[in-house]
Amino acid sequence: MDILKKIEMFREEEEKLRWEGSFADYLLLLKEKPWVAQSAHSRVYNMIKDSGIEEVKGTKHYNFFSNQLFGLEESLERLVEEYFHPAAKRLDVRKRILLLMGPVSGGKSTLVTMLKRGLEAYSHTERGSVFAIKGCPMHEDPLHLIPHHLRSDFYEEYGIRIEGNLSPLNMMRLEQEYGGRIEDVLVERIFFSEDKRTGIGTFSPSDPKSQDIADLTGSIDFSTIAEFGSESDPRAYRFDGELNKANRGMMEFQEMLKCDEKFLWHLLSLTQEGNFKAGRFALISADELIVAHTNETEYRSFISNKKNEALHSRIIVMPIPYNLKVSQEERIYEKMIRESDVSDVHIAPHTLRVAAMFTILTRLKEPKKGDIDLVKKMRLYDGENVEGFNAVDVSELKKEYPDEGMSGIDPRYVINRISSTIIRKEVPSINALDVLRSLKDGLDQHPSITAELRERYMNYISVARKEYDNIAKNEVQKAFVYSYEESAKTLMDNYLDNVEAYCNKAKLRDPLTGEEINPDEKLMRSIEEQIGISENAKKAFREEILIRISAFARKGKRFDYNSHDRLREAIQKKLFADLKDVVKITTSSKTPDEQQLKKINDVVARLIDEHGYNSTSANELLRYVGSPIKPLIRNFPRKIAWTGGKICQSVFFNNGLRFKLVKQLSHC
Repeated sequence: MDILKKIEMFREEEEKLRWEGSFADYLLLLKEKPWVAQSAHSRVYNMIKDSGIEEVKGTKHYNFFSNQLFGLEESLERLVEEYFHPAAKRLDVRKRILLLMGPVSGGKSTLVTMLKRGLEAYSHTERGSVFAIKGCPMHEDPLHLIPHHLRSDFYEEYGIRIEGNLSPLNMMRLEQEYGGRIEDVLVERIFFSEDKRTGIGTFSPSDPKSQDIADLTGSIDFSTIAEFGSESDPRAYRFDGELNKANRGMMEFQEMLKCDEKFLWHLLSLTQEGNFKAGRFALISADELIVAHTNETEYRSFISNKKNEALHSRIIVMPIPYNLKVSQEERIYEKMIRESDVSDVHIAPHTLRVAAMFTILTRLKEPKKGDIDLVKKMRLYDGENVEGFNAVDVSELKKEYPDEGMSGIDPRYVINRISSTIIRKEVPSINALDVLRSLKDGLDQHPSITAELRERYMNYISVARKEYDNIAKNEVQKAFVYSYEESAKTLMDNYLDNVEAYCNKAKLRDPLTGEEINPDEKLMRSIEEQIGISENAKKAFREEILIRISAFARKGKRFDYNSHDRLREAIQKKLFADLKDVVKITTSSKTPDEQQLKKINDVVARLIDEHGYNSTSANELLRYVGSPIKPLIRNFPRKIAWTGGKICQSVFFNNGLRFKLVKQLSHC
């Protein structure tokens, strides 16, 4: 009953919004709310603007497109500011067809659908309200009733410009139904609806031999000719073409450049003069935003044909390239999976990110500068900090290839491969390696990938695999360090003692013998090498650490494990490397050391509780990261295992672990 109640409430709300009155009443309404008379382009722009605009790093983010379009901020800003905004101001750009041009699955159709759905919702708001002559099949603007010789006076009084002529049907109705009394003509509020063909039209090309121009402009109703006596009587004409029904709103041309020429010629006068020819009537006025979309190949073929020059001059092309940001590509996959029937399948952390890395690499072009590679470029585009580069470098990289993002792997291919992975494995969990393997296997089946492209894409899969290796290793390292926190702190303190002695050219005292000893150079280098500190750079790094310690001391703070990011990373890597031997010793016998066993299970629990893994994916991650875990898995007995505050039963299966929660306890 809940959904039925909501339907009833929506119906009641729409009834409250309905308005009907005479043209005289409508003019009073205009005095109070002049925005009611806005043009179709203005309505679209205000719809986007009213949803909210945020500026991030010099780029405008429109809330209207949030959660549906990702990584297209620059393209959307150009669309809004170079087309919708000037068109809303009645500049000449409104007399152009908006053509969205880009690769397949780049977001063109999604963008158009959002505009259509947005207009439907916006027409239910006060700012987006639309009024039309009642009973008009074209939802005609009531202001067309104002005679031409009075329109300048109307502008002086209301500040509203009137464009367009009264349609033949409403001209006849004005005389026959209202006796020429404009003020008595009934006006009503309308609500845009694609399903009801009110203010939103859609045209798709089909077989030129069977498709009729009447689909666009309407047709004669031959059954009424005997009643009305003539084909030129507007009452004998069906104003039910897509151009008729899209009046006051938006007209979508799907794959416009595939349309037969005779359909496109109607757009010449519609865009430039705001009218089109239908039947045996004078030109019919229409105020509508015309949006078309096509791919780059079709567009290049279109402009190469000299016969299309007139139409081409009336088109504004807005490139809609692929997204070039890894984090945004990941959001695209999340959205597609969320809308599918496999949304309950566990996808291990970083799986979609690694797939996104591969996809973005296929869309990027090799930098012309020799000091940057494709991976660094990928990270810079995603907003990551890359040492030695800044925002100016990013801007210069984007200028190198204006058409970057117009080719590469499309999101649908990746989602198809992820879906194939989920179905093929038939398990409730997939990881990055599963998806990379599926992407690799699918390259042979991709229809548009040449042998040369396949080889290049295979290299990108290898690059993405290396990136995942680093991610996986860091993930496990962090989980280990938390479980061995005391060991990490001890190692840190030991390192700092030696650094202080080294920088002050002093000696340390052996805690057992009491004798003075030199700073442990081997220990310090074993830690520093973990983060790539060279022999020549070690002195500067150690002095930096000492300066940081002094700065903390002056402020009355203690320099600890979390006070220096790079040092913390080095300690984590060093500790994890040292633990390999510890774990090997622990697992060399059939009865592992219980204390070490507890800590290993703490790592598994931390991966599950804090990093988003489930028992299957956590175990697979540990198996993959390296040899320190593999001996443990091979020798793991069937017994109750400690998992950080929870008691779980471990089951030996397929050379791996499957954890099944038995009972949660507050202690072991």
